[in-house]
Amino acid sequence: MSSSLLASLTKQKLSLRVSQTSVRYAGRQESGGDPKNDIIRRALYPSNIRNRPSPVGTWRPDVGRRLQRAIPSVQAHETIERAWFLHQRHVRRARAAELKRKFESVRNAMETLRQVSPELYASVNKEEDPRARSAAETDLLKRLKGPEKKAVEARIRGLFPRELRMPTDTPPRNGWIYDFTPIVRTS
Repeated sequence: MSSSLLASLTKQKLSLRVSQTSVRYAGRQESGGDPKNDIIRRALYPSNIRNRPSPVGTWRPDVGRRLQRAIPSVQAHETIERAWFLHQRHVRRARAAELKRKFESVRNAMETLRQVSPELYASVNKEEDPRARSAAETDLLKRLKGPEKKAVEARIRGLFPRELRMPTDTPPRNGWIYDFTPIVRTS
């Protein structure tokens, strides 16, 4: 009997990594409640047992073979890598040149504005604290309640108003707000 047991064990191919267990799930038992949580946990945190390749894991034993099959020579692989890095460098330089051109254009426009209208230039470049409120705004905030107060508190000066919508081809689902009044900030 022991010889048949020994023969069956020798016929089986045991993995060399049978003794390795997942570090994350070594002491954790699967919760008996909702299986969705276990599925989500396994998808977000895959086990790190290294006996099978995983598309999201870190152990991919077949990468070398597949690269060798796709690109047979090391020299060809290095040439492809150098070409890719060269392409990325060209893209980076083109983006940097475009940003530099845009910055120079804005700087020239501001310089022209300073020469043409110094008052407008000063008003455009005036430093302003977005949290500062005038006495009228403080009184208005005391009287407002609910969403109107939140709208006034959330509004930051200089940013595009959230109440305005982009023009679309179709009307909104909830229709037109007939009693809407914009909140006017007094400077």
